[in-house]
This record gives sequence, structure tokens and C-alpha cells, in this order.
Amino acid sequence: MSISNLSSSETQEVRTPLLNDTVDDCVDYKGNPVCRYNSGGWRSAAFIIGVEVAERFAYYGISSNLITYLTGPLGQSTVTAAKNVNVWSGTASLLPLFGAFVADSFLGRCRTIIIASLIYILGLGLLTLSAMLPTSDCQSDSMSCFSNTLQVILLFIALYLVALGQGGHKPCVQAFGADQFDRQDTEEYKAKSSFFNWWYFFMSSGILVSLLVLTYIQDNLSWSLGFGIPCIMMICALIIFLLGSKKYRYSVKGEGNNALLRIARVFVAAFGNWRFTPSSIASEEEGRGTIPHQSYEQFKFLNNALLTTDGSKEDQKVCTFRDVEEAKAVLRLIPIWTTCLGYAIVFPQSSTFLVKQAATMDRSISPGFEIPAASLESFSSISMILCIAIYDRLFVPVARAVTRKPSGISMLQRIGTGIFLSAVSIAFAALVEMKRLEIAQESGLVNEPNVTVPMSVWWLVPSYVLFGVADVFTMVGLQELFYDQVPSDLKSVGLSLYLSIFGVGKFLSSFLISVIEKATGGIGCYSWFDNNLNRAHLDYFYWILAALSVVELIMYMYYTRFYIYSRDERI
Repeated sequence: MSISNLSSSETQEVRTPLLNDTVDDCVDYKGNPVCRYNSGGWRSAAFIIGVEVAERFAYYGISSNLITYLTGPLGQSTVTAAKNVNVWSGTASLLPLFGAFVADSFLGRCRTIIIASLIYILGLGLLTLSAMLPTSDCQSDSMSCFSNTLQVILLFIALYLVALGQGGHKPCVQAFGADQFDRQDTEEYKAKSSFFNWWYFFMSSGILVSLLVLTYIQDNLSWSLGFGIPCIMMICALIIFLLGSKKYRYSVKGEGNNALLRIARVFVAAFGNWRFTPSSIASEEEGRGTIPHQSYEQFKFLNNALLTTDGSKEDQKVCTFRDVEEAKAVLRLIPIWTTCLGYAIVFPQSSTFLVKQAATMDRSISPGFEIPAASLESFSSISMILCIAIYDRLFVPVARAVTRKPSGISMLQRIGTGIFLSAVSIAFAALVEMKRLEIAQESGLVNEPNVTVPMSVWWLVPSYVLFGVADVFTMVGLQELFYDQVPSDLKSVGLSLYLSIFGVGKFLSSFLISVIEKATGGIGCYSWFDNNLNRAHLDYFYWILAALSVVELIMYMYYTRFYIYSRDERI
């Protein structure tokens, strides 16, 4: 995969400012200028990373085994449960757009995190309560039917409260953590690049513990206890966050209009001046050294925003060059966002169909003891933890010496590598499923869905490991790219745009499942997603996803050839 020309501007040297006692554009919890040497940096980031560990423990304590709960105690079909999980998790990934807008435009990140955490805790409390309600056969008793209906209603209210809470929590916590590092300071700038790696390292550790502990509790002890522990963890997360209040750096907004309004004004002004060609601006401003020529030539139609309605350039412009550069920076992210959707469609399969696939296989590790099917996701977390440590401590220093880039390789190269690994992982899962169906056929188990197929579940481990390694490259790369390349007062919105990739991807996954279910589940035919997986064809579905990933990777490599890193964000 050749992505070597994606990041020429990433080699720019980090500027080292004069040592000062205070950090620009930041205040302490009292609103006073904040001192560099007793605030921010890793001392503050440690609290925020602790919050993320607890929150991810709670979230994955629900999402990783939700399909088992829906198809088990609630009795939903496999395809219905998969669609419900995808729609819920997709909504949870899209709501950060709303949370980030509220945070960046009105409340600020800190207040948004606190309010979102309280909503999160409420949702988890109601979820625990719903699991305590008795589950029984609706057909035998009208009161039982009412009880089941109430349980389902309470369950989905709780789930979407959790989604709303995560919508405010997820983009703000990570942006707030990155805000603790001053990009004008050489050492803190390097630490910020490392922050995204270690953020994902500790986050994966929390997910790993959740997958190993909570899935076992839910499958073998109690669903109410398995949902109650995440609620307790979120309460702990809020307490941890508040404990660090005196050490945090709080960003202050610069003067001027909201960044979203500035960007919108650029597009409106450019459309209003579409008849004019501002040829005189380029040479004049380039001579002053105020705009880079390469960036100016890209999306030239936006340069018309620099003109007045009569086509002339005046000193008092409605839109400044900085405004236009901000608009271009956001516009450049759209092809990246779009070409990562294929990766996002593959992403949820590890917690839905692969879990159901694992449930049909031999999961015993000793006589009388079987591992929960959902706990296989722990191998993704383990591979993430190991890969991040190797990447940050071994790969980056070596690559940095070769490329002279602070991050070793470019963000776009990192993302592309993960997309490739994701395609390999889903292709391997398809091969395993083909073999599983063959063994089921040979063993006479096609019509015996409740009998374990004599094939070890460990054959799925390579797919989970590759999923984890792919996440280290693509997920972390996307986080850093969408934080780094948006205007400084839209950092939360930038991270929410990254999260929205996975929200839209999950909706597209649900839509794709519905279309295939309708197309293959006719009279006398077995759907690819039949409740009896021995008669289904998940392998066909996986091959479609693998082909989609390859097409996406080709498109991604094409569009990234033209990507220009934001001048202001790559100092």
C-alpha cells in the first residue's frame, strides 16, 4: 500500500516558545491565568484517562453482550437483535455531534462532561432496574405480557439515555484531555501526540476487564448485577473527574464569532460571489507570506468569500483568510470521513454476528467450563494494549528518526494501514465461517442449532486480534486527525465528526442487513441471517464486507493524495 506522499506538511518543525509562567488561552478553575508548571500535562491527563477507563468499562459492559441479552431473556430473533444493537450503537455514535455542538458553543467541555455523566448514570440505573423485572412467557398470562412490555420499554428508554449521556461525554472528555497539552511548547506537543496512543491503551484496558468480568457475570450469575456494576463505575468516573478540577487547564474562547458561524459565513459569501475570480488576491497575499500557495489553490471557489459583492478586495472584509482556511480544513476532511464508512460498517460485526457465530462453536477450556462467546472480544483489547505499547515505544521512535515527523508516520498513513487490516480480518472470519458450515454439514447438525459444532472457537481469535490491531491504526489515527485539523474552538466537534463515522456506519450495517434479509429470506429459502446459523450464510455477508473494504481502501488512497494538512494545526 503506497501512501507515502500523503503528509509532506507533517514534517514542519514544532515551534518552541519562550518559557512563561502561564499558558496562553487557558485559565484555571477560578478563571485566573493558569501556571504551566502546576497544571495540565500528564498530571491532569491522568485524571481524565481514569474517567475514560471507567466510562468504557461501563459502555462495553452493556454493548458487548447486548445481543445475547436481547436474543436470550427477551427472546428476540438474531436479525432483530442485531438491527436493534446497530441502531442503538449508531445513535450513540451520532449523538456526540449534538453534545460537541452544545459544549463548544454554549456550556464548555467541563460542564458538558458533568451533565452528561449524570444522564449516563440515570440510564444505567434504569437499565439495572429493567433487568430486575421478571421475564416470562407472554402467551400464557396477560399480566406476564404487561410485565414483558414494561421491561422492554424501560430497557430501551435506559439504553437511549445511556446513548445521550455518551453523546455529551465521549467527544468532550478526549478533547478536554488533549487540551491539557500546550501545542506551543515543544515537549508538551510531543506528549500530546503520545497522549492519543496512551488514551487508547488505557481505554482498551478498561474494555478488556469489562469483557472478561462482566460478560461472565451476565451469562452465569445475574443480568441485573452485570448492568449494576457499570452504573457504579460511572459514579466513580464522575468522582474521579471532579477530583482533578484544580489541576485542569480550561480553554477560553477567542474573540469573534462562533467557529461554526464563521465557516458557514465563508460558504454563503463564496456562493454570493460565484461570478467573480479573485486572481489579484493570490499574488498579493502570497507576496506577504500570509497564505500558502498550495492551500490557496485547493477549493478555489471558497476564495471568493474574500471579495465584496462588487468583486473587489477591501480592507474590511466580511471573511478573513483565516476564516477561509478553517472552512477548507473542514471541507478536506469530508472525503476522509466518507471513505472510512466501509471500515465503520465492518466494525460492529465483532460484537454482533461474530458473537453469535462463536456461540455455536466449542468454547470449552476445561470439563464443565465454557468461556462466554462475548468474551472473545477481549482478544481485540489485548491486541490493542500490546500493539499500542509497541507502536508508541518502539515503532514511533524508529520511524521518527527516519521520517523526521513528530508522530513517526502520517495520520493518513496510519488510518490506511488499519483499513487494510480490517479487510483482512473480516475475510479471515469468512473463511472460518465457511469451515464451520462445512463441519456442521458433515456432522449432521444443519437442523440442530442448539448442538455445539465440533470446531474450536479459537479459530475466531485471529480475526479479533486483527480487529484490535486495525483499531490501533485507524481509530487512533482518526481521533488525532479530526482533533488536529479543525479550528481550535471546534475540537469537540472534530472528535464528534470522527465518532459520527461509526454511527453512520452502524446504521448502514443495519440497512445492509435488512436488505439482505429481505432479498434472501423468501418463501422456501433460508436467510443469510437465519436464527439457525447452521442454515445461514454469514460467510457470504462477510465476503461482501471484505470486498467493500477493498473498494473503500482504493478510494481512500486516491483522495488522500490530494489532502493538505492545515497550516495552523501542523506547526
